[in-house]
Amino acid sequence: MLWVMLILMLVLLLAGFPMLVPLIAGALFLLLTQYDFLQPSILVQQMIGGLEPVVLTAVPMFILAADIMIKGQTSQRLLDFVSALVGHVRGGLPITTALACTLFGAVSGSTQATVVAMGKPLRPRMLEAGYSDRFTIALIINASDIALLIPPSIGMIIYGVVSKTSVGELFIAGIGPGLLILALFSAYAYVLSWKQGIPVLPKANWQARGQALKSAILPMGFPVIIIGGIYSGLFSPTEAASISVAYALILEMLIFRAVKWGDLAEIALSTGLITAVVFLLVAAGSAFSWMISFARLPEYLLGDWVASLVATPWKLLVLLSIAYFIGCMFVDPIVVILILTPIFAPVIDAAGIDPVLVGTLVTLQAAIGSATPPFGCDIFTAVAIFRRPYLEVIRGTPPFIAILLLATLLLIFFPQIALFLPELAMR
Repeated sequence: MLWVMLILMLVLLLAGFPMLVPLIAGALFLLLTQYDFLQPSILVQQMIGGLEPVVLTAVPMFILAADIMIKGQTSQRLLDFVSALVGHVRGGLPITTALACTLFGAVSGSTQATVVAMGKPLRPRMLEAGYSDRFTIALIINASDIALLIPPSIGMIIYGVVSKTSVGELFIAGIGPGLLILALFSAYAYVLSWKQGIPVLPKANWQARGQALKSAILPMGFPVIIIGGIYSGLFSPTEAASISVAYALILEMLIFRAVKWGDLAEIALSTGLITAVVFLLVAAGSAFSWMISFARLPEYLLGDWVASLVATPWKLLVLLSIAYFIGCMFVDPIVVILILTPIFAPVIDAAGIDPVLVGTLVTLQAAIGSATPPFGCDIFTAVAIFRRPYLEVIRGTPPFIAILLLATLLLIFFPQIALFLPELAMR
């Protein structure tokens, strides 16, 4: 019956149904065919229960804060600051792009928001400087994925809820890997610019740098508030999300005056639509996860072969990374987290692997999958906003995917990259 369920879900997905339908249909099929003594209403209870964790209230708050900043001036001010700081070095423009995407990710937590906010102003600059369009688009969509690692991260919130891992520790653990990927992307951009002989930009004087810093100092308060507040124990991730919304409103409406009262309805509608999609997926995923756990499918799917990997944790982490990476290539990362996490949880617990390390690895695979063909969500965002063909958008992605996979291996074999800051701050 397991294979029939999987085929049913695949058929529904290929027929064009949203992922919500295959998840519910799969769980309902398993319940009706194998456990007819259970009432179907129990799946509704699990869906409602899946939305009960208080930390989920952080999701719409971070989405709302990102929408306010996209409407306002935050992204442009961050971009101007980074450009004045490093724009003159070899590979300055792509390094500026990677760093600006990282900074905006640290205030928005959304990969797609980062593609839109950073991609529109940066792509014309890079094309004018002599970089190819395929490299430019690939850099933007892959650098934007650092937003899933640098807090706030919606992916980490979902993983924390499903696995019952501290979201605060996950947030702080993502900083090290995020900065590592930024450094690797910057090194690649430097070497590519040197090989192609791309000229450097004029160096900004200290007065221009000071003006850019003054302009960006308030937007850079977002990561300070979120990371500093959680790090110090002053407030929880959920409270940090609410504070980020208040800070965004004060910044964009009262100080920058870029967002008007009339814009709030449009912003709220955008936030509501995205939040509804995320929460429906979480609810359906919770019901599906409960059903496969009740049916003991993890033991059936993993078997003795995977259980034998408990003695060699690095092999287990490699297998986990491969599973999430492949899953995120085809399905929305949130769905993959909801489905695979309950399957791997028993083996991870038995191996005694730090759940924060596992959560960081899972989030990294979600980041890679967001920009990996065939169905990475950031690829389709780039297709829409840059109005370029799908094949052209994905042509430049292989080098960046290779860099992200290298970062995965480094994280597996050097876990302190992720665990150093949580151990220092919260343990």
